[in-house]
Amino acid sequence: MENKTTTSRGQWAEELAHTYLCEQGLQTIVRNYRCKAGEIDLIMLDQDILVFVEVRYRKDQRYGGSIESINARKQQRIFTTATHYLHTHQWAQQHACRFDVVLISGTTTNPQMRWIADAFRL
Repeated sequence: MENKTTTSRGQWAEELAHTYLCEQGLQTIVRNYRCKAGEIDLIMLDQDILVFVEVRYRKDQRYGGSIESINARKQQRIFTTATHYLHTHQWAQQHACRFDVVLISGTTTNPQMRWIADAFRL
């Protein structure tokens, strides 16, 4: 996997994060939700809370870690995409919402994962 493309590493990281969150009791609603505004990696339910999840993978800290890559501009795109989801899926409007981040670093054979619930807010 180490020589794979950025896209396949991203897919691997999203799958790893998805599996982990499911093991923590979250339920999958949508994977890779896309609209004109952007993409949300995972939309899940944590009991009665609708969770929008951003997954970030960085092999190392050379160009900044995973958390630094979720800057104000990226957060705004996630908020705009989440708003689109809420406007087009009326059932979702009855749930409280949260924005989580799953950070993955290291190699594919020895990944480290950190889940940050409620990582940022509007």
